[in-house]
Amino acid sequence: MTIGLSVPFNDLGRQRAWAGDAIDEAVARVVSSGWFLAGNEVREFERVFAAFCGAKDCVGVGSGTDALELALRATGVTAGAEVVMAANAGGYAALACIAAGGIPVFVDIDPRSLALDPEAAAAAVTSHTVAVVITHLYGIAADVAALRHLLPDGLPIVEDGSQAHGATRDGKTVGAMADLAAFSFYPTKNLGALGDAGAVTGTNSELLQLVRRLHQYGWTERYLAADPPGRNSRLDEIQAAVLRVKLESLPDRNRERVAIAERWADAAPWPSVHRTAAAGAGGYVGHLHVVRPADRPATVQELQAQGVATAIHFPIPDHHQPGIARHSRIANELPHTEDACRTVLSLPCFPELRADEVDHVATVLTSMPS
Repeated sequence: MTIGLSVPFNDLGRQRAWAGDAIDEAVARVVSSGWFLAGNEVREFERVFAAFCGAKDCVGVGSGTDALELALRATGVTAGAEVVMAANAGGYAALACIAAGGIPVFVDIDPRSLALDPEAAAAAVTSHTVAVVITHLYGIAADVAALRHLLPDGLPIVEDGSQAHGATRDGKTVGAMADLAAFSFYPTKNLGALGDAGAVTGTNSELLQLVRRLHQYGWTERYLAADPPGRNSRLDEIQAAVLRVKLESLPDRNRERVAIAERWADAAPWPSVHRTAAAGAGGYVGHLHVVRPADRPATVQELQAQGVATAIHFPIPDHHQPGIARHSRIANELPHTEDACRTVLSLPCFPELRADEVDHVATVLTSMPS
């Protein structure tokens, strides 16, 4: 029987209640200034976000995919260079690698965290490997330190922090765990803009300086392109101003996400990935609450009948994507990757969920068969 209450997977319009006035003021400030690119708003956001992450610097760019591509270009990815990565994170790193001319090399994931398996990644490194990408999947901080320990000295690591703004592990914050880190501020992220926006942070000052040049034509000075192939990928002033507003409340919003996710994990009869990953305090920021039911289609159908929206992140592994597969290679078999893409299911987990919606979802989950 269908229950009357309908719980959306997300509802960005609800952010108006807590951020609307401040966002209006920020946008009006930018419009009144008459300065829309490469101004004070971007510089100030770069400063505060770098400090938030504990990074050496932050370079605002046009999108998360641009952030990945520019980071990979900075590490030296050109035609024929190989980049080791997982294949279960939506294809973003793979597409960025291909755009830079590189070859994605897919390795398997850890079956508990569903993040890149450090040992598999290290085993796939060859003389053609230029970088390794590790994605902090679902809001769970991945084990970058373990990966660094296994890789050859000097081989750059690029974090994809787009799903884990504010997550920490081993005393470090996502965005300052490796040489470079790419962030998306797509509207549904924990820290979301009003459109596409991104940034590159990290701990390698030299590479960050190169990213800063590459994101604006490779200029070392105005109209002098000394570092090709540069491009135009700039964070605009309005998005920077909005992101500054929302960054102030990010820790509180993350805690609200985690509280909801913990309620789901207590109620659901299936494993919750953030718990199987054994994420410690701060190691999970609730970007997504992902479970692994035995029968995903039946579970989706029953939850829908009970008014609970769901999504799948991500159903098709990269090596099964036609546009990626022909430009990449598989280092070894990927059984855990294949299994994850067949079973993962995301439940609503955003901080604006109402109390009655949270109660309803918890009740539904408690009644679900395993």
